[in-house]
Parts: sequence; C-alpha cells; structure tokens
Amino acid sequence: MLNELIWFPTNKCFIGGKWVSSSTAERIIIENPSSAEVLTEVAKGSAEDIDRAVTAAEKSLLNDWGQKTAAQRSNVLFKMSNLVLKYADKLAKLECLDVGKPLSQAKNDVIALARYLEFYGGSADKIHGITIPYGENFTVYTLRERLGITAHIIPWNYPMQIIGRSIGASLAMGNSCVLKPSEEACLTALAFGEIAREADLPPGALNIVPGYGIEAGVNLASHPKINHISFTGSFRVGSQVQECAAKNVVTTTLELGGKSPQIVFNDADVNKALPTLVNAGIQNAGQTCSASSRILVQRGIFEELVQKMTSRYNLLRVGPALEDLELGPLISLRQIERVIDFERNAQDIEKVAEGSILDPSGQNGFFLSPKLFVSENPNHILAQREIFGPIQVIIPFESEEEAISIANSTEYGLVASIWSANGARQMRLAKAIKAGQIFINNYGAGGGIELPFGGIGKSGHGREKGFEALYGFSQVKTVAANHE
Repeated sequence: MLNELIWFPTNKCFIGGKWVSSSTAERIIIENPSSAEVLTEVAKGSAEDIDRAVTAAEKSLLNDWGQKTAAQRSNVLFKMSNLVLKYADKLAKLECLDVGKPLSQAKNDVIALARYLEFYGGSADKIHGITIPYGENFTVYTLRERLGITAHIIPWNYPMQIIGRSIGASLAMGNSCVLKPSEEACLTALAFGEIAREADLPPGALNIVPGYGIEAGVNLASHPKINHISFTGSFRVGSQVQECAAKNVVTTTLELGGKSPQIVFNDADVNKALPTLVNAGIQNAGQTCSASSRILVQRGIFEELVQKMTSRYNLLRVGPALEDLELGPLISLRQIERVIDFERNAQDIEKVAEGSILDPSGQNGFFLSPKLFVSENPNHILAQREIFGPIQVIIPFESEEEAISIANSTEYGLVASIWSANGARQMRLAKAIKAGQIFINNYGAGGGIELPFGGIGKSGHGREKGFEALYGFSQVKTVAANHE
C-alpha cells in the first residue's frame, strides 16, 4: 500500500530544492505502529547534511526567495495550500501508517495544514510597521523584518499541523527554513518537500533533513548561522535546545507539553461537555501536548460525571489506524512502556473505566487501552506529570478557589477549559488560571488556526498560530529621521 502513497523519495534529504543523498549510507527504519512492521527507511542526516541545508537556506535569502515581495510569498503559500488539498488522501493515509493516527484525525490534520498555509499566505502582506509621535522635527517609524534562517525541530505526533503553523508562518515573513522532522515519523514532512518543489518555492527556502536528535537536531540547534529555533517536544530536550540557542544568542519558540485541566462546575451542562471531556484526553491516543489529562469536577456533580465518563470510556475502541476507531496505536513500544510505568504508579487510586482493544489476539501493533482513574489527591503522579498516553484522571473540588489552586498546581501551563454557566466565574477563572490558552465551555476551539498557542512555565514560551506566530518569526527595526 505504501508504494501507492509515495510520490517522493523517502531515502533522501530535500536540500536546495532538490532530493539529494545524505552524506552517509546509513538509514533510519520507520515502523508502522499499527503492525510493528517495517514501513520504510529514510535518510539519516548528519552534521554535514545540516550544514548543506543551512548553506542552501542562506543562498536562497541572498537570491531568489530573499527578493520576493510579500504578495509573491503569499502566492507561493496559496499554491502549497492547494497542493496539500490535491494530495489530501495520500497525506492522510501516510500519516495513518507513519504515526498510527485514526484516519479521520489524519484527514483533519491535512485540512489544518492547508488552512495554515492559506492563513499565512493571506497574512504575509498584512504585517505593517507603525509610526511613533516623537518630536516636531522627527519622523519615526518601525519596520518588521524577517529574522533570516529559521530552524524547525518537530515531533512525531502532529507533523503536518506543526509544519503548517511554524514553516507557514516563517515563510510568510520571508525567512528561509531548515526542518528536522522526528526520526519516528517523517513521511508527511518529506512529502511537504515535494509539495514545496511543485509549488515553485524557490530552491533553499525550505530544506528538510531527517535524522536523530542527538546528531542532526543538535547540529541544527547549535549552527552559528541559524537566527531562530522553533522546537516542539519535551521539556528536557527543549532545555537543551535553548542552551544551544543561548550560545549563539538567538531566539527560540518552545512548546514543551502540558498537564491541561478541564474544570467542570455544578452549573455546567454535563451532557454538552461530556464528549469534549473525553475526546480532548484520548485524541491521538493521548499523545498530544495539549491533551486534557486532568478533569476537575465540583462535588455537586462529581458522581454523575464519573458515571457518565465511565460509560463513555467503556465504549472506546482501539485498533489499526486505517480502521478509524476512536483510538489508534501509540507511536512505539518505548512509548507503551512509558505509559505502563505510569499505570504501575497508579495502584493506589481507583481505575473506574477502560476501553477495549479490537481483537487483541490478532494485533501486533503498539496498542494500549484507554483508562480512566479517580483520585482525591491532586498531587498524585497521574495528576502532575505529562503521560502522553490514553489516561485521564478525575479530581474532585469544593470551591472556586480550590479549583484554581489545583489547576495551577503543576509545573505546566499550556491549556485549560472552564465549564460553567456563570459568566462572572468564567472571567474570574480565565484571569486566575496560569495557561497560554483558556477555553470557556469548549476545548481547543476546533484547532484554532487563528488563535495564538503556547505556554508558560515548563510548557515553554513564545506563541504559534495566528498573527502572533508571524511576529515571533520577525524582528522590529526602528527608524528615526531628523529632518530639522
């Protein structure tokens, strides 16, 4: 089946607008999470390949891409968006095979990628400077200019979406990009190189080097000609990326995960909230930075909500990605072992529900059933640590003040939601909760292409999505003219 979906070389790097062999003959084996079988092999990029990619990006800025007007950049991004839709079926199935994501979720990611490119294509010529009243004899204004060469180190869980929100924004501002996709899932990232080529993106404006973080990632993050680094991944690796950036005094955008709560008050519409309470935690088998793995519930409706979530959890099914069930596999055996280790540390709290694996005797993939726990202890490991798997924990609270305290009790601050009919309470909690995004009577706002996204604390810093991402991939120059 894979051969039917591939229209680009999987065993090469995309550098300077061409598919080129890596500097070594080594390959990275890509597994299909739904079967644990070898899917294909991709190039293993080295420090030399990263350097070639950065050189191509620099050349592009000095020549063709660097000379494009904002309107011309818009046109290229629009072409890329249309090509994503042209190849939508192939891209979605590739993501299924590569990441293990259920087909309907992969299709949504394709639409999101196209929408990001469309949004940033439409935004490229709408980023303006300002004039500043300074003095009678001065005219002062600002210019918002590109940063130069931007590095993009992305994870395996949402390759297409993260490419759209980081590469799309960076190209819109006129930067050239070097992308290092995850070694665990990089097929749609490589496909994006062919889309860029077909859209006539000038050579070197986008370069893609697959490889391991310890080699390709480190060399990209520490390269002296990189002007900005966009990284999505763990706090531990994000800290290392920031150390590399600090040595060259360049800026970073870091999205490092979360432990995001949904807070449900007694006056909430429980039936309306129920699908979102569950889906926000188990989407992509819980392998989502913004997954809602904590559900905080006020005592008055606690038993009712536990019962309703239990019933819903018991109906959840896990199976191969192309079967398009509620959950697909986890990305790897290593990830399963990580989640199971959390389960071992949850023997002291009650497991109230568990989904089922479709025909487990006939499946060899990395499948794990989703589980729902209840804990009276908001400091329990399941309530404090990012699990990155299909586990949610329900925690009771009494008062508004206690809900705020529990919500803010972790090291993270990425997303939170408030379910309540009380408008004043909604506003109070939106101000009091420490998170980069707050949703009221919803969660995630359907992807929110236009909505700035990012965290505080160990969830990182900087913002992706919306116009804020464009600002992050640019810098301000002030011009003060004395015409006395």
